[in-house]
Amino acid sequence: MTIRVLILGGSSEASALVRLVAERGDIEATLSLAGRTAHPLAAPIPTRSGGFGGLEGLVNYLRHHRIEAVIDATHPFALQMSRHAEEACARLALPLVALTRAAWKPVAGDRWLEVGHAADAVAILGEVPSRVFLTVGRLSLPAFAAAPFHHYLIRAIDPPDGLEALPNHELILARPPFSIEGEERLMRDKAIEFLVSKNSGGEATYAKIAAARRLGLPVVMIRRPKQAGTTTLDDPAQALAWIERHGRAPSPRGV
Repeated sequence: MTIRVLILGGSSEASALVRLVAERGDIEATLSLAGRTAHPLAAPIPTRSGGFGGLEGLVNYLRHHRIEAVIDATHPFALQMSRHAEEACARLALPLVALTRAAWKPVAGDRWLEVGHAADAVAILGEVPSRVFLTVGRLSLPAFAAAPFHHYLIRAIDPPDGLEALPNHELILARPPFSIEGEERLMRDKAIEFLVSKNSGGEATYAKIAAARRLGLPVVMIRRPKQAGTTTLDDPAQALAWIERHGRAPSPRGV
């Protein structure tokens, strides 16, 4: 008996889980991506791209495709999608689990300035023009238009929209993972004075944090939004075991 699973992706943990379920004949999984990356890495299972059309769209998708379990493996800052997943699964009595990575924690030598939102990060940079390395994702970039006098080094996978609001910027297109040595060299070469980052966790982009520590640079760290009440796992193998446990669950109501 197979189980139909929807994996809400967008993280390296999702990619690891996809590789595990692709080898299983008893799991019929679909990967859903938000569509913000123009050329995502190919996945070995059926993949859909783009939003669902809000909460009602997600409910309809789950019902129409007779999904029996949902894994929320979105980016730790994809708060709206996580909320919609929780509400939709509650409405349809579907089992839901979140697969995420542990948040980074400061260690000896770190100079973290923790803030709650991108707007707070802009404020903490101050009024003196500085050279700032922005690694916050395209959705948070508009907040920094409030301080156009800084020089921003922006790194992204795809060219973000709206960069004209940041007249003093340099764009680097690159895909993680990155090395500590490479990040340190980049920050030295660009004379960076502040690193601004979301606390995404994981190993793929942690090198910039370690490099900033080596250089003694302050890191403006945007805290994660508060998690919903969904059970959370941090290991793709645990998520696979969770799917196995629900493989013979009764069909949920409304499906």
